[in-house]
Amino acid sequence: MIRSQKFWIAVCAVIFAAGLAWSIILLTMSHGDKVTVTRDGVVLYTLDLSKEPDREFTVEYEGRKNVVEIKDGRIRVKEADCPDHVCVRTGWLTAKIPIVCLPNRLVIEYADSDLDAVAG
Repeated sequence: MIRSQKFWIAVCAVIFAAGLAWSIILLTMSHGDKVTVTRDGVVLYTLDLSKEPDREFTVEYEGRKNVVEIKDGRIRVKEADCPDHVCVRTGWLTAKIPIVCLPNRLVIEYADSDLDAVAG
């Protein structure tokens, strides 16, 4: 390989690594500790995860339920009666990806998540 090819390969590798690192930072950072738990468009809970004790609670909708877990200042849907379990597989709430259970009409998101990715 000639020198210019090695240089451009190194430049591309650095740009790729920087982009990967930035993506990880954006996905894992939170926009505060306040979270809303909404069912069918109605806010059921507004929680401050920094003050909440580790616990579980159930949100019911038309005979189906979601078991929500708060642990170590994080929140997730631990169990669900929905057919696809997307809400369970989403895992812990991140700043950019809300937890959504469409069959049970449940949404868990950061309270200030109305900010877009550019402004946030």
